[in-house]
Amino acid sequence: MRLEYQNENEISKSHSSTPDEPQLTGVKARTRHLLLSTALRMLEEGWFPSITELANAAGVGRATAYRYFPTQSALVSAVVDESLGPILAWQPKEQTATKRVVELLEFAYPQMLQHEGALRATLQVSLQQWAAERANKLDSNERLIRGHRKKLLALATEPLANSLPNNDYQRLQYALSLVYGSEIFMVLKDIWHLELDGIQDVTQWMAKALINQAEADFNNS
Repeated sequence: MRLEYQNENEISKSHSSTPDEPQLTGVKARTRHLLLSTALRMLEEGWFPSITELANAAGVGRATAYRYFPTQSALVSAVVDESLGPILAWQPKEQTATKRVVELLEFAYPQMLQHEGALRATLQVSLQQWAAERANKLDSNERLIRGHRKKLLALATEPLANSLPNNDYQRLQYALSLVYGSEIFMVLKDIWHLELDGIQDVTQWMAKALINQAEADFNNS
């Protein structure tokens, strides 16, 4: 896999421009949709395709596929945006931080389960890029940017932003980032073999405990 990943990076350097997605229409839009839907299907079947493999499966030329997705990072980023779009667009309805975090977990984890292949691909690319960076072989333009949970947790904990000291509020968000996200989802699913209900129960219990502790520390200070 590492050799294949390095080969993908070398090939992609000659196809470094990606179309501006909002402007895609007609054939270009249909081609991009075909590539994304094919990638989603392959990921859900447990196959993390190279760009060449994706092109073959979708029935398009390799050069065409590279124009849309120059690297696996670009592909995974697009797949995540496509499959987990509802999570990324989440807006809270509740008024308290505790209820908002529970609301986020109840909304997000069923979506994650539905698109588990995309989540695992994201983790795989992150590990590959860590190895490439350690070997000084990672192009900064190929880095997969992960950080959606920061925005979502900020929305969920916003009611506490002005009531907790800044350091305590930031520490709470750090801690909650271990309660919400693909990593704990995989731990509870793969190691403990929990189903969705169990994942929800454990993560909501952890979130409530963390928020309660943050508030108790502030009240006792």
